[in-house]
Amino acid sequence: MRIVRVMWRGVSLFSALALFGAGLTACSINHFERREPWRDQAEQVCLAKKLVEPSEFVTPIAAMDGPGPCGMQQPFRVTRLGGGSVLLKQRMTLGCPALAEAEAWLADTIQPAANLYFGVPVAEINAGSYSCRGRNNQPGAKLSEHGFGNAIDVMSIKLADGHVITVKGGWRGTEAEQGFLREIFLGACQRFTTVLAPGSNVFHYDHIHVDLARHDPRGLRRICQPMIKFTPQLGTGVERPLSRPVPPQRQPAAPQAPVDVEQDDPYGVSPMSKAGGATQVARAPARPTAASAYTAAPPVRPAPRIAAAAPEEPAQDYDEPLQLGAPPSTGPIY
Repeated sequence: MRIVRVMWRGVSLFSALALFGAGLTACSINHFERREPWRDQAEQVCLAKKLVEPSEFVTPIAAMDGPGPCGMQQPFRVTRLGGGSVLLKQRMTLGCPALAEAEAWLADTIQPAANLYFGVPVAEINAGSYSCRGRNNQPGAKLSEHGFGNAIDVMSIKLADGHVITVKGGWRGTEAEQGFLREIFLGACQRFTTVLAPGSNVFHYDHIHVDLARHDPRGLRRICQPMIKFTPQLGTGVERPLSRPVPPQRQPAAPQAPVDVEQDDPYGVSPMSKAGGATQVARAPARPTAASAYTAAPPVRPAPRIAAAAPEEPAQDYDEPLQLGAPPSTGPIY
């Protein structure tokens, strides 16, 4: 009888610990947050227009409902992009709208920029996608766009010749790497409502975050940070046909109004970086040959003009060069 009591106490203790652990997990999701109606509407429109075509690399999976407001009506499991030409280092789970824009971003900006700056196409992308969690992995925080399959974090890109360009190292790397990453950054600003790269805040020192969050009721405002002084080389000369139309022009968010901006860290850690030194300005390199694509290109002095990739931004937004040092971590992010 005594042995039975001891066993029962052990089972009770184990059950209590299990329930406690489940409670901690539940507390990490903000269950009081509601899923906004526009999310399901955007999915339905994307699916009705067949902007995503299932294939052996893009597979529809069962609906994801929860925990909390997380999930998607029709998620897609993705192992390759670009019709199978670009391998994903880790498979992604995305909703229809984000996947459609990611494919267009790859076709219209990322691949052309790789060929322009390095003479070879992109072969693999290391990126993060779905994760039901609060922003910056904080328990109880506002849910990340990753929790709705509506965001992507690009950490590195591997070219067909084996060269790997990391966002962390390449943002201040060779001139070709800097130019390439800034081209794809500006291209993302044309398609996504939130684009955050190194220099925007301390959480994005090693990746480019893109999402389709709505920063106002009509979905016209957008966040594209940091502001950079850079003359893009894509789009000059002969116009290139786009894989699908660029979304309607979006207005930049008013600086005086606080706007929710994704501050996430795909690795689950915050950087401990010191403030940078002197200001550096990235310049677009001349077209490099394949043999010298990874070495610093000679300085090019193009006629100054406003970056064509973000025509809706006021001209004064590009007067200041990009500060490549770590930005201050306090104060609101707009």
